Amino acid sequence: FYIQEASSMIPPLVLNPKPSDLVLDLAAAPGSKTTQLASMMNNNGLIIANDIKWDRIKALSMNLQRIGVSNTLITIYPGEKFPNIQFDKILLDAPCSGTGTIKKSPGTLKIYNPGMIRKLSFQQRKLILKTYSLLKPGGIMVYSTCSLEPEENEGVIDYLLKKTDAKLLTASLPKLKSSPPILEFENKTYNPEIKKVLRIWPQDNNTEGFFIAKITKPS
Repeated sequence: FYIQEASSMIPPLVLNPKPSDLVLDLAAAPGSKTTQLASMMNNNGLIIANDIKWDRIKALSMNLQRIGVSNTLITIYPGEKFPNIQFDKILLDAPCSGTGTIKKSPGTLKIYNPGMIRKLSFQQRKLILKTYSLLKPGGIMVYSTCSLEPEENEGVIDYLLKKTDAKLLTASLPKLKSSPPILEFENKTYNPEIKKVLRIWPQDNNTEGFFIAKITKPS
């Protein structure tokens, strides 16, 4: 068993990998979403689970072994330097400020500052461009964070849409409550296609806050 917070389980459900898919989980550790993906694929296909730090890789490896995952290879690369392999499905659960987790982690408030958000947003933009370049034409990619900050969410997706030919698909799950995305922030107006994303505030479903975007590359 791997116990997850409810909203943390949404990105793999939106990605919906098939048993025959080649899947990349770019920021995989400690493995909660990787193990969920493997379960959804019935331990078939192939998942590449990547992370950047050895201590996180250790936790990822232990969890994959504990759960009995056998369709996953572990790699350790900086996300923006990942080898140019083409994937059917990609999950980018990006490093973020975690402001959606304040409900269980009030210590997040102690490290919060605007400079941190700007730095993370810059990193997220580099990661999403690299990740999109690894997606096969017709493939599906999910970008997610446990942040509530527009700069880390709608702002990153708006950047991707401006820089590439990426298209958004509607991200939704039955009976899941969500809130309208933020389309204007700090005198910036975001692409109206961003209406297709999922923005979940803690009060929507009594969970952590989360952001999920479903992206495809035209064939």
